[in-house]
Amino acid sequence: MENLLKKTCLHDLHVELGAKMSPFGGFDMPIQYSGIIDEHNAVRHAAGVFDVSHMGEIFISGPDAERYVSHIFTNDISTLEPGCIVYGMMLYPDGGTVDDLLVYRESEPQHYLLVVNASNIDKDYTWMLEQAEGFNVKIDNQSDAWGQVAVQGPDAEKFVCGTLGFPEAAKLTFYTFLDVVRDGHRVIVSRTGYTGEDGFEIYATPEQTRNFWNQLLTAGVKPCGLGCRDTLRFEAGMPLYGDELTADISPIMAGLGMFCKLDKPEFIGKEALAEQKANGVARKLVGIELADKAVPRHGYPVELADGTEVGVVTTGYHSISLEKSICFALVDSAYTALGTPLWVRIRKNAFPGQVVKKRFYQTNYKK
Repeated sequence: MENLLKKTCLHDLHVELGAKMSPFGGFDMPIQYSGIIDEHNAVRHAAGVFDVSHMGEIFISGPDAERYVSHIFTNDISTLEPGCIVYGMMLYPDGGTVDDLLVYRESEPQHYLLVVNASNIDKDYTWMLEQAEGFNVKIDNQSDAWGQVAVQGPDAEKFVCGTLGFPEAAKLTFYTFLDVVRDGHRVIVSRTGYTGEDGFEIYATPEQTRNFWNQLLTAGVKPCGLGCRDTLRFEAGMPLYGDELTADISPIMAGLGMFCKLDKPEFIGKEALAEQKANGVARKLVGIELADKAVPRHGYPVELADGTEVGVVTTGYHSISLEKSICFALVDSAYTALGTPLWVRIRKNAFPGQVVKKRFYQTNYKK
């Protein structure tokens, strides 16, 4: 299995640093270096850098590019200006989620960059090709040609502008990006983030990505693994494909309907979402805070006081920032109101909790 795993352009550097490596999305990825708690707190209070070179970059161009992207994407790109980014999903006709992704509107007319999840690159690319009939578009999967690092935390701007030498990045607002040329190669610097903190993503050639990584570590930025990336995004209420969004979990069920513009003329899955919104869904995603320190995990049952199972945990941790046991859970819609008492069964015992808002942690970062 290990020999079949892909490796990012930073893989050998992770091994040299002594990172704990583990399979993720078909790649051999660093889970932690100094420890999840230490890395998590570095991002919350200073800055950390993540290797996200495993993410997919698929470029769409051609005379019908805008119409095509609008067809496969739930959010509205009709008013998206060059240099701006929007979040949304690709759906199956039944409303299930193919993937959640970012769409970058490039400066050249009818050119878009779609950034997709690592585990879904091949599936997404195949899906996009299948939906392209009748559209004059070029769909170019360049995932293997790009590296990417994400610098996250309240001090991220200082390191991106100073250490990496992108002073113009200070002018970026949330969900915008800039194109620059460095050593003859295109570099994309965006400001989105997946931690709830301020953050930047730098897309570059593999060689440049290695240089950026080394420069950041030399400057004192803490290397961070996917372990704390998950604890950070979870505290900030952000979904992970495969947990909170799947082929069986629609954006309406996940509470992400705001990213699905039903007033658009059309997109794949629109009719199914409209029906769900009008008539309701059987289950919805909620946040649950436990009264105990017991740690809920993915797949654990959610119950009523009498032991009736009404849901399942999708992600759960003992929150590092809040020092509380919390989880996301997909729960029968009758039990999703804030304050509803629910129990999470952890092995033989059921632990009491209540439904709370899914954004567990509020940062000071003003978006």
